[in-house]
Amino acid sequence: MTTPLRFPESFLWGAATAAYQIEGAPVEDGRTPSIWDTFSHTPGKVANGDTGDVAVDHYHRYADDVALMGALDLKAYRFSISWPRIVPGGRGPANPAGVAFYSRLVDSLLERGISPAATLYHWDLPQALEDAGGWANRDTASRFADYAAEVASALGDRVTIFMTLNEPWCSAFLGYASGVHAPGRTEPATALAAAHHLLLAHGQAVQSMRSVLPETAAVSIALNLTHVRPASDAPDDQDAQRRIDALGYRMWLDPILNGRYPADLFEDTKAITDWAFVEQSDLKDINQPLDALGINFYKPDLVAAYDGTGPRNADDGHGGGAASPWPGADGVEFLRQPGDRTAMDWVIDASGLYDLLARVGSEHPELPLFITENGAAFDDVVEPDGAVHDGARIRYLQEHLAAAHRAIEDGIDLRGYFVWSLMDNYEWSYGYSKRFGVVHVDYETQKRTLKDSANWYRDVIASNSVPALGS
Repeated sequence: MTTPLRFPESFLWGAATAAYQIEGAPVEDGRTPSIWDTFSHTPGKVANGDTGDVAVDHYHRYADDVALMGALDLKAYRFSISWPRIVPGGRGPANPAGVAFYSRLVDSLLERGISPAATLYHWDLPQALEDAGGWANRDTASRFADYAAEVASALGDRVTIFMTLNEPWCSAFLGYASGVHAPGRTEPATALAAAHHLLLAHGQAVQSMRSVLPETAAVSIALNLTHVRPASDAPDDQDAQRRIDALGYRMWLDPILNGRYPADLFEDTKAITDWAFVEQSDLKDINQPLDALGINFYKPDLVAAYDGTGPRNADDGHGGGAASPWPGADGVEFLRQPGDRTAMDWVIDASGLYDLLARVGSEHPELPLFITENGAAFDDVVEPDGAVHDGARIRYLQEHLAAAHRAIEDGIDLRGYFVWSLMDNYEWSYGYSKRFGVVHVDYETQKRTLKDSANWYRDVIASNSVPALGS
């Protein structure tokens, strides 16, 4: 029998969700609209016209959902906080009813021994701030820092770790360049300004939170860093890889951890913007000490120099919008990779996770790492016996956890893993057509059903180990 892959005793096993994807209750207890409320209600923006108005009704069912987490023996739960629920309209004092909801959630988690991990921004910008320019407006960063301080003051005595932003690449480039996410704008120069202001918001929020948090609370950020490979050693393909690496990896980690932007990013995008929105003290503000770094990973990418024929972004996995989410990279083509695929049509290749962890860990060995999202969508069905047999998801998770274990064995300081997602939910522009959860949700009845993967994951947590590949 093959020996299971054991993880460090302190390894943190969790699951993740996001507010707009699960909560529902869009106007209850003082919540005001976010950009996703507006976007999802705009005809043609979301598959089947789906909205997050009900989602999986977590706002009303949170106690049952926490009990479900306890049944899975989760050690941590990563959730996001709805900005328009805490600060309606995006500015002003905190809304007591909104704060009370998350306080009840946190207390419920702690009662079951589950560590709360809170993300402050998972894409639900208050619509009022978008009306004032959104992330293209520098003032939005300041409003975010104010909101972050409100949350830290209210929950900082009980939340284990705070993450400022989730996947700012998506917020900037899917929201403002390709337009497949809210607010649905297709303005490359605006997208780059939005990216900078998101980074500035992160840095200012870290500072505002540190001013009120106890020393026991950790501060982090969750990044979907691109792991991109060139199709060949040809100079043009190598340059294609460099361009995407600048936009998807270095433009995030370099300012956050090194206090600078990569010089080639400015050169690549000089025809789009002069970067005049970067003020003298910004990079110092962005470069704030972190207690950990969250990494979201689903698949690697393969790129080549674009030959001018066919769809250029055929396999970049980001919604296939008419406009590109890669400003300054028009000469790059995303190649379709061989291998099995998820229901999102994303290639399954866990070696990309190992390579990404190894790179970040070697470049920043002082910084503890967490896998803050990893998982897969498949076309799950409830069988006549009431079971959901999702063996393909189990294989996906097993392969990626084996890659994580290999990284730990090689000296990478990886501290925890959050499966995406706890439950099936609203998958952004795909609506309810894609299921990522280890728990199945019947959207008509809101019935929750543990999939085979949930039972498998519970066993992983209980044993603190993963079956070796091939076993």
